[in-house]
Amino acid sequence: MSKTNWAIDPTHSSIDFSVKHMMIANVKGSFHKFEATVEADPQDLTTASIEFKVDVSSIDTRNADRDAHLRSPDFFDAEKYPSITFKSTGIAAKDDGEYDVTGDLTIHGVTRPETFLVTFEGAGKDPWGNEKAGFSGKGKIKRSDYGLTYNAVLEAGGVLIGDDIKISIDIEGVKA
Repeated sequence: MSKTNWAIDPTHSSIDFSVKHMMIANVKGSFHKFEATVEADPQDLTTASIEFKVDVSSIDTRNADRDAHLRSPDFFDAEKYPSITFKSTGIAAKDDGEYDVTGDLTIHGVTRPETFLVTFEGAGKDPWGNEKAGFSGKGKIKRSDYGLTYNAVLEAGGVLIGDDIKISIDIEGVKA
């Protein structure tokens, strides 16, 4: 395939995360509203241009009180910083269909370089003749690097919320 524009199919795409809770379990969540601009040859991402914009207010951890707290100034401060953004700055091939995608990630007004492992999952035509391509991505960031430092010390030692955030992205794109 040649380098073309791809639109995200939101009904077949997701951005999920997990974080340690009380140092013993993982709490998972998702962002339901996001958009992306992708210009790529899905079978060779090394020349791709990738930009994501995530609506912070769309956070969902399956607990309304926790979600409201995450939107508050204690965490994301969604009113002041309504979006999380990512813009690729370099892409390196690793193995067959795997790439290190490095870019500028902005959360809570702080921009830092981050690298995510992205895998090309395949391409084909859907029943309506649309060309589709699938990708998965994963990575880990430190929330404290972005000024997200709210926490509580536990009586038994340790902290309520872990610093490492695991991110998982599954994207189905449709050729524009």
